[in-house]
Amino acid sequence: MLRHITTGIDGSAESLAAAHWAAREAVRRGVALNLVHAWTPHPSPAPFVPADRSERGWAEETLHRAAGSIRAAHPGLRVEDRLVRDSAVDALLAAAQEAELMVLGSRGLGAVAGFMTGSVSQRVIARSARPVVLVRAGDSSADEHLSVSDGIASDEIPQTPYRDVVLGLDVQHPSDELIDFAFTSARRRNAALHVIHAFGAPPFHVADGGPVPPTGPELLAAQEHSVVAALRPWCEKYPEVRVTETVSEGRAATALVRASSGAALVVVGRRPRNSRLGPHVGAVTHAVLHHVGRPVAVVPHD
Repeated sequence: MLRHITTGIDGSAESLAAAHWAAREAVRRGVALNLVHAWTPHPSPAPFVPADRSERGWAEETLHRAAGSIRAAHPGLRVEDRLVRDSAVDALLAAAQEAELMVLGSRGLGAVAGFMTGSVSQRVIARSARPVVLVRAGDSSADEHLSVSDGIASDEIPQTPYRDVVLGLDVQHPSDELIDFAFTSARRRNAALHVIHAFGAPPFHVADGGPVPPTGPELLAAQEHSVVAALRPWCEKYPEVRVTETVSEGRAATALVRASSGAALVVVGRRPRNSRLGPHVGAVTHAVLHHVGRPVAVVPHD
């Protein structure tokens, strides 16, 4: 059984925020944390490496600095660090294959210095067989919890209630992996699960003698019934998780972005998609990754 979380390190504020989020998640799950830093030698000195350092030496220093920060913040957590000489995408995908969860910073140092750029993280998400969480710079433990009064001590933050976990649900293609990930994430935090489902009006075409498709309030009621039916077995499996549903007509991405502003975690799915440019994420997940400021978990499923 896979018993560790892996996070990518590139020296940026984003990757450090992701590493600390991954450490908190590892504590919640009772698993170890692996830090991975990928590097490749350049024909000429890389501009981001100080003149008095070798590329490998700078890579080691970057990794060890991040590991030290994590160990200081979480002294009881088992932390392992690994330097990999490989391309960022290949190193991260290989590491993700062995982990319960991969956590990445949502942005990085740029095309030259960092691997947490949009293109790399998008490629990892599109190809990873494991769930991937993206975390933005500045994310902290306090952001996962409900607001508290001024003057509270930092060690009191974990005792305040968590914000909701938000799940984007497609009732036409419900995924066990996706729904289970959202419910277990809420259960670990003792948080409420807010399920978002948005739908578009079906094309109005009635064959001779065929049934008239529902519209207006009838369509909304039918969609709400579908959401309740999809969630029923999971509510029975996780009775301790408080669940609320929001069903609306419109664009799924818009509804998710609106609901996610105050979330502890946003959970969306990714079905296999290929084009002439290779695997990619769908339009809704792509929009959420770009417009939601909270940590986003992308769960692959069939």
